Amino acid sequence: MTTFIVTTGMIILFLLGIPVGYSLGIAGLLAYFNELGSRVNIPMLAQRMQFGVNNFLLLAIPLFILAAKLMNTAGITTRLFNFARLLVGFLPGGLGHANTVASLIFSGMSGAAVADAAGLGQVELKAMRDEGYDDDFCVAITAGSSTIGPIFPPSIPMVIFGLVAEVSVGRLFLGGVIPGLVMAIALMTMVAIYARKKNYPRTPFPGFLKIIKAFFNAFLPMLTPVILLGGIWSGQFTPTESAAVAVAYALVLGVAIFREISMKDLSDILISTAKETAAIGIIVCAANFFGWLLLRTGLTHKVTAGISGLTADPLILLLIINIFLLVVGCFMETVVAILIITPMLMPVVVKLGVDPLHFGLVMVLNLMIGLLTPPFGMVLFVMVGVSGLSFERVVRATTPFIIPLLVVLFLITVFPPLVTWLPNLIMGK
Repeated sequence: MTTFIVTTGMIILFLLGIPVGYSLGIAGLLAYFNELGSRVNIPMLAQRMQFGVNNFLLLAIPLFILAAKLMNTAGITTRLFNFARLLVGFLPGGLGHANTVASLIFSGMSGAAVADAAGLGQVELKAMRDEGYDDDFCVAITAGSSTIGPIFPPSIPMVIFGLVAEVSVGRLFLGGVIPGLVMAIALMTMVAIYARKKNYPRTPFPGFLKIIKAFFNAFLPMLTPVILLGGIWSGQFTPTESAAVAVAYALVLGVAIFREISMKDLSDILISTAKETAAIGIIVCAANFFGWLLLRTGLTHKVTAGISGLTADPLILLLIINIFLLVVGCFMETVVAILIITPMLMPVVVKLGVDPLHFGLVMVLNLMIGLLTPPFGMVLFVMVGVSGLSFERVVRATTPFIIPLLVVLFLITVFPPLVTWLPNLIMGK
């Protein structure tokens, strides 16, 4: 009965539009009261929820959010896009390629798909519309390329997964480098197909001097991922400390060097970051309590046993999990899905010999694809707000660009070295 209340309660609250954190908390409370009745331990509830955010690693989340907002406000997105446009704009469908390259570079600073779509997306959409690209293509490639953000390091979802699965976040960051590059290549291939089909414009080759000048204009921002990953690889700082370094570096760029951030801007950025951090904190607290309750009810063990009984082949298991996670991604927010589902699936994949690092990248990419799928894909809603198009039109436009992402998902599922080779090379096995 408790399991029924937990699952159906959460689904009903989601469908009613109740915010995710509150939905998890209310469903969990109802089930908890049903199970214990008068024996409910109120202090225990507070302890379980507080325990969810009592982790140094989680400090990386608000810091990466803050760094991304500082980068956006400092005009860095415009510099990055201008460099990407000069670098690849002469290819067929040039601004579509520039869109992807800019997202790949910006992903080394933000760690979040929504930050990419909302910040860099505005610059990309305006430039592409001004050059005569149709709205559907502009929205589709902007939404598709934004999913690179949480795969290419740094990555907020990777931080969450590393916390829950007890996997090195530094190794997870490194594991996302090659898949992130492969995603960019796959999306650029899709752009080339569209460009030939619809005869999209390209810009003349600007010459090496202009490219070099644009490179130097964007050089300091592009150092961000180099500094962060170099510090982590060399052992100079942890992933959480790297997030603090990103904030400090963004502040120096925005305030002292580019002088684009005023005190008023800084105040607005801090308030906005605090609000987003509070929302994520509520979700983490509620999800921790919710997951603990699932463990008490035995649902976690039932799911684990059920999946274990399907197959003993690791590859077949991962393919089955892929299908499951793709469905989950349509309905559940990324952070919630990682917090709730990871403890259920980790014992199964580890038992069958799947590398937790490999599984982490597979899981996160699945959930990033979920950001592009209705009914609750967050990037879709962001693109509606940024583009002014209807939700239905955004969904229709974006759907074909899910195909190259599914191809990349299949590749990293079938060929684990795409994920594990670089971390093993740099940090050892």
